[in-house]
Amino acid sequence: MSTSSDKAVLVGSPRGFCAGVSYAIEIVDLVLDCYGSPVYVRHEIVHNRHVVERLRARGAIFVDDLAEVPPGSLLIFSAHGVSPAVRSEAEERELRVIDATCPLVTKVHLEARKFAAEDTDILLIGHKGHVEVEGTLGQAPDRMHLVETVEDVAAVEVHNPERVAVVTQTTLSVDDTREVMEAIRKRFPTVKAPSSDDICYATQNRQTTVKELARWSTLVLVIGSPASSNANRLVEVARNRGSEARLIENAGDIDPSWLTAHTSVGVTAGASTPETLVQETIARLRELGCSEEHDLTTAEEKVTFALPRELRHLTRDGHIGRTAS
Repeated sequence: MSTSSDKAVLVGSPRGFCAGVSYAIEIVDLVLDCYGSPVYVRHEIVHNRHVVERLRARGAIFVDDLAEVPPGSLLIFSAHGVSPAVRSEAEERELRVIDATCPLVTKVHLEARKFAAEDTDILLIGHKGHVEVEGTLGQAPDRMHLVETVEDVAAVEVHNPERVAVVTQTTLSVDDTREVMEAIRKRFPTVKAPSSDDICYATQNRQTTVKELARWSTLVLVIGSPASSNANRLVEVARNRGSEARLIENAGDIDPSWLTAHTSVGVTAGASTPETLVQETIARLRELGCSEEHDLTTAEEKVTFALPRELRHLTRDGHIGRTAS
């Protein structure tokens, strides 16, 4: 898209925080503002080191084991969601719980419990060990089967092939999920699927954007944490579209040699990445010779979520979690 010999940077939008991430982070900030520290958070609130470090400095304490939380303490569940077993443990320890689970993840949990109540085996398309997947598997542990690949679909054993349903991790690649879903439909023609895709709107929007970035840029930089599923998927999508793509955590990760063979560099960010890191990356690219800057926008996002009931009195309209694009 550049008409000169100078390098150009093409900045994609939507990018960065989705409504669910904004919702979770702002809940922690709001609780710290109103109740003070310490506030315990199960797991990292979102998968981004910069966000976690900022909240830790404010007094948030991140734990993976509820045994680390003193009885009666204030505990926030992260955006990724938890299993019923974790909720029961929190109740047994008399913890004061505030649930910051992304409402779109909660939607998947409700679907899983509904299918399980119908005596149906559930195939969960997702990545083993991901915290969101662990929470979803726990919704119906006797009925849920994790499948990551087409090969997993061929090997899975169910009680009744005529009674199978499917749900998905929200942050997967749309294209990868489609391949696995096609294999499921081929093996289980009567499979029940949700009324709409479980992959969230923000994941789909960011993948659409990165496809366009890859169309115009031979190098795409995705800003995000190595632990972020959606950021890693953006890298994969760009590579699948024929562009070189690299995952960076911040501007300091950019190797100037990467730019040598490229005249246009695309920039986007995973759903857990603060906008400040995007702007710092753009500034670094300017220092490295990207004198032109263009915006590429594929969608607009105006999404808010109602606060958890126990916090709604703390804000004027009871809503939080507007996307920052």
